[in-house]
Amino acid sequence: MVDKTPVAILISGRGSNMTSLIKACENPDFPARIVLVLSNRPDAPGLEKAQEAGVKTLCIDHKPFGKDRAAHEKAVDEAVRAAGAQYICLAGYMRVLTPYLVKRWENRMLNIHPSLLPKFPGLHTHEAAIKAGAREHGCTTHFVTDGVDEGPILAQAKVPIHPHDTPETLAARVLKEEHLLYPATLATVILAS
Repeated sequence: MVDKTPVAILISGRGSNMTSLIKACENPDFPARIVLVLSNRPDAPGLEKAQEAGVKTLCIDHKPFGKDRAAHEKAVDEAVRAAGAQYICLAGYMRVLTPYLVKRWENRMLNIHPSLLPKFPGLHTHEAAIKAGAREHGCTTHFVTDGVDEGPILAQAKVPIHPHDTPETLAARVLKEEHLLYPATLATVILAS
């Protein structure tokens, strides 16, 4: 049995990548364990999924903090550190982070993005790839930096774009790859540290 590094996952929604990370951690040979799932939205369906999986959950709603993003991030940082996490995985965490949190977790905060970065950063990547006439699409894991979806790329997985693809059919194929790529990347990063 391997020594498991404590990891926190930040979510805002349904938490499908969170679920793939939790499942990966159930393997005795996987080098991580999830110590906290934290959401900025009290209604995030992923919170219930994490609870059902036996993972500690917490919501730190961003709304009471108003425009003070750093104050919200300070509360998030304190909760993650209190849980003992050594890494953070963003899994559909729909907040643009300030330098406060990014610097505190430099090279220890990972994200997964549904495109082959640097192509199509931000939102609506599947629509953008189809509209651009791209032949392939996919997902990217990267370290989080101050720029949105600009951090150092860790790994990518590619899928072809078919002539009759819709954003929904493409998204479904990419999501399958995300669920494989994210746990593999997390394991690689931990084992390399």
